[in-house]
Amino acid sequence: MDVTDASGACSDVLSALSDAIVAEDTFFENVLLGLLSRGHVLIEDVPGTGKTLTARSFATALGLSFSRVQFTPDLLPSDVTGTNVYNEGEATFEFSQGPIFANVVLADEINRAPPKTQAALLEAMEEEQVTVDGETYDLPQPFFMIATQNPVEQEGNFPLPEAQLDRFVVKTAMGYPDEAGEVELLQRRVGRTTGDPSVASVLDQTAVTGVREAPEAVTVDDDLIEYMARVTHATRTDRRVEVGVSPRGTQRLLEATRAAAVLAGRGFVTPDDVKRVAQPVLAHRLVLTPDAKVNEVAKADVLAAVLGRVEVPTVDYEEPTP
Repeated sequence: MDVTDASGACSDVLSALSDAIVAEDTFFENVLLGLLSRGHVLIEDVPGTGKTLTARSFATALGLSFSRVQFTPDLLPSDVTGTNVYNEGEATFEFSQGPIFANVVLADEINRAPPKTQAALLEAMEEEQVTVDGETYDLPQPFFMIATQNPVEQEGNFPLPEAQLDRFVVKTAMGYPDEAGEVELLQRRVGRTTGDPSVASVLDQTAVTGVREAPEAVTVDDDLIEYMARVTHATRTDRRVEVGVSPRGTQRLLEATRAAAVLAGRGFVTPDDVKRVAQPVLAHRLVLTPDAKVNEVAKADVLAAVLGRVEVPTVDYEEPTP
């Protein structure tokens, strides 16, 4: 699928979601950035904003299989990945797949589970496979995880390990709707006989695979590649940052900028694409110093300062000849 077709397919998905869920277009686009970047998305917000509904609706709109895992303090790794079950008739052990074996997996309230269970997702997120009792099993393709978490400050939540945070391409939030949006939400509910809105499938598994391949054809100027490297390097030298963006994060920034170009229907990346995706792609990867935490410095503010002082290249754009 070329960039134009992929952009049109993404527009259809966004339209279907907007008809069912009241949220900013930027939020939906951030989730699509994760899908197009072949990565995963973390949604952080307070309960009741529609995070779970969003994940389920995305799966339906994409025409993919969906599975939901409710994370709790007593959840075990095998409850997610699956386990070997003894078959008495054949006197053998058979692997029983866990809920992670789906195209779109919702890890709901992921930070309510202990770190051991959260760590069970690392292999799945990075290598799209799980290993149980020494045997490796490939996950369905395409594989896309949407994780939700409540703010760490709320009771009963565990902070996600930095290694796991680094594996999410995008971290985003829905936020509360404004007053007009909440009125629209109520009006939509009045017009339905069921509580949850319905979303139509606009793509299928083959189309989603094609959409995810489209960013590979997007052109990135050498000056922009150097600009992205300077941005991530600058996060490592900021005095308020203890651990800056990793090389994995730099690569994810590149992938996300190409995905942003596809969403915009362009075959090339611009500096604005880099600035557009930098916050959702990079901010959550920063580990601030103790002093910065005490002073309540926000990661978003640190990244904004970095973007403000790194020189933006001037790039001449030419659409590639068909």
